Amino acid sequence: MTITPMAAAAASFGRDLDQNLAQIESLAERARHQGVRLLALPEATLGGYLSTLHTDGPGADSLPPIIDLDGPELAKVAEIAGDMTIVLGFCEADAGTRYNSAAAVTGDGVIGVHRKVHQPLGENLYYEAGETFRTFETPVGRLGMLICYDKAFPEAARELALDGAEIVACISAWPSSRTAGAADIAEDRWTKRFNLFDQARALENQIVWVAANQVGTFGSMRFVAHAKVVGPGGDVLATTGADAGLAVAAVDVGDALATARRAMFHLRDRRPDTYGAEVAVHA
Repeated sequence: MTITPMAAAAASFGRDLDQNLAQIESLAERARHQGVRLLALPEATLGGYLSTLHTDGPGADSLPPIIDLDGPELAKVAEIAGDMTIVLGFCEADAGTRYNSAAAVTGDGVIGVHRKVHQPLGENLYYEAGETFRTFETPVGRLGMLICYDKAFPEAARELALDGAEIVACISAWPSSRTAGAADIAEDRWTKRFNLFDQARALENQIVWVAANQVGTFGSMRFVAHAKVVGPGGDVLATTGADAGLAVAAVDVGDALATARRAMFHLRDRRPDTYGAEVAVHA
């Protein structure tokens, strides 16, 4: 039996990189005191998210700073991580092209990167879209990463599951509804969607799902928090609710997956020959 404590953070990150790194260190220290081995931080942890996604008014008043994969910021995150695996978001550039990216970092450095594939509203005005979904080995098991709107597409999480993901870290800057929003963030319709997607993606792929999110406000954005850890049966093991903080759950990943897949194994029981060329991947 191998129990892996893991945590998802609901936290607020803006443009100040020194402040971002200090907050990462504080959250990592809190997590380490609880034995956490995998810590998921929000989308745009380093440098903050866009100040708006509106396409019918003024655009973003500033853009997140570019973070180099081999630069001092991620080197500092590696120093903070030590024997922990930390997943966090940042703005990556490749030959002058910006990507909304996530990195998995250990004391050895960056061990995996995901570029956000699915872009909501006007995000394509500021970032190019990624093109791949890949998993990789980490000290806590085989891990896949998604960013925010990626989780609204079943194919994205399914691709990671078919590539052997045991755990998916989905990091977000998921906002409340711009229209018909609720005063109580827990009752907001986009909060409800955020939570439904987390549980559905975990259940349909029978994987452990670790969902981090921004909290509070930034520019015109109000984020819904609700960081959580979801088991492979779709059960929420821990959540921050609408508050900032850490959702921490200790999971025996191998046993949890085996138990969920004992009677009904959704990946094995697929019928790709019936789905048509558009979705019949990994036949």
